[in-house]
Amino acid sequence: MTEKILLTGANGFLGKFVKTELIKAGFLPENILTPTKNDFDFTKLEDCQNAVKNIDIVIHLAAKVGGIGLNQAKPGELFYDNLIMGIQLMESARLSGVKKFVAIGTVCAYPKFTPIPFKEEDLWNGYPEETNAPYGLAKKMLLVQAQSYRSQYGFNAIYLLPVNLYGPGDNFDPSTSHVIPALIKKSLEAKKNNSPSIDVWGTGQASREFLYVEDAATAIVSATLKYDQSDPINLGSGMEISIEKLVETINELTGYTGKVIWDKSKPDGQPRRCLDTSKAFKEFGFKAETDFKTGLQKTIDWYQSTLK
Repeated sequence: MTEKILLTGANGFLGKFVKTELIKAGFLPENILTPTKNDFDFTKLEDCQNAVKNIDIVIHLAAKVGGIGLNQAKPGELFYDNLIMGIQLMESARLSGVKKFVAIGTVCAYPKFTPIPFKEEDLWNGYPEETNAPYGLAKKMLLVQAQSYRSQYGFNAIYLLPVNLYGPGDNFDPSTSHVIPALIKKSLEAKKNNSPSIDVWGTGQASREFLYVEDAATAIVSATLKYDQSDPINLGSGMEISIEKLVETINELTGYTGKVIWDKSKPDGQPRRCLDTSKAFKEFGFKAETDFKTGLQKTIDWYQSTLK
């Protein structure tokens, strides 16, 4: 395959795996542009315009993202940066003659109270959970842009909705990390320090769905190759786990046996998350393959290897 691809966020957690999958699918490594923020700042229009020159396919992974703590601390930045990056990059791609634009959304775009499992048709039936609404809505606007550009200009833009990802290479910085790396770090440190207990945000009753990063990369590349419609598509594993059970599972795998103290003054976030993933299978044959415990163990092993 000789198409030239702009892979934004290529040097991030997900991007490295997507690049590997693109090469496995037959794209030439030298045709996959993987800029860093030093090369192009996608909040700047001129950089967006320069990045898409002579590009056939854009896969837009770049985002400013983090857990509940970051969403609470920097809602304005998360809204503006994610919105402006997506809007400017898609418009630049359209004007430059890019053949396909793959926009990566977020499960945070769904309404706070969405029937389980989340179906793509429910996306507009309410306001997102408040702590991550600015981020979720900024990413959701890429769907509006993709659909309106397809309608008016015939621009081939698709929109994918992944759940929270996890796996080797995840972000373990406690100020910006998501729940799985945050809990792994906390559990391992407590074990090392012989701490009698760990504190965890919320009540433990909220639920989440998680998708192993390599499965997510497979799904994105499959959609890039096979999906060309305006409807959004969920990407997930189809499993649901409570935060309480998640903490228990991580502690079991790390070998930490101390007590869990729930800080109920902190938010749970969205009450439940679990996606209907049937459209992804129907449209481009995607089904998550990685067993959750296996994926967690690989993530723990990778993180421990970075500490040596």
